[in-house]
Amino acid sequence: MEYNKDSYFIAVKIFLINNQNELLIIKDIYDDGWDIPGGRLRQEDFETPLTEVVERKMLEEVGDKVKYELGEPAVFIRHERLEVGLNERRRIFAVGYQAKYLGGEIKLGQYIKDYRWVSLKDFVPEDYFVGGWLKGVKEFQEKFNQ
Repeated sequence: MEYNKDSYFIAVKIFLINNQNELLIIKDIYDDGWDIPGGRLRQEDFETPLTEVVERKMLEEVGDKVKYELGEPAVFIRHERLEVGLNERRRIFAVGYQAKYLGGEIKLGQYIKDYRWVSLKDFVPEDYFVGGWLKGVKEFQEKFNQ
């Protein structure tokens, strides 16, 4: 029997929560769906602590004015998507960290076109997310609302 290992990209996601128990969601320029701040590790990140990758991703996506307190990993997400421009499917394994928003102006990065705060109690993830991202956001929402 032939055995083929599957390949995954590794990512970090930051579930940033403000004092009104709202979650920050973002929309990038490449598709119409919503996302959680964060992204894939680069090849040179292999030895980099994930917390440093989180810092870089937050800087890239929401700017250098946003202050937050990073918590522990809260969810682990598996997502598959069609890679923009390559017409190939990619699998992503993401570590979702909970973080407390402490303040600061959100300044969208060059690949982000919109953001909003959504109530973790009332928002419907199916209206914003698909695939593994949807499952991960729903799992986080259920844990948060317990």
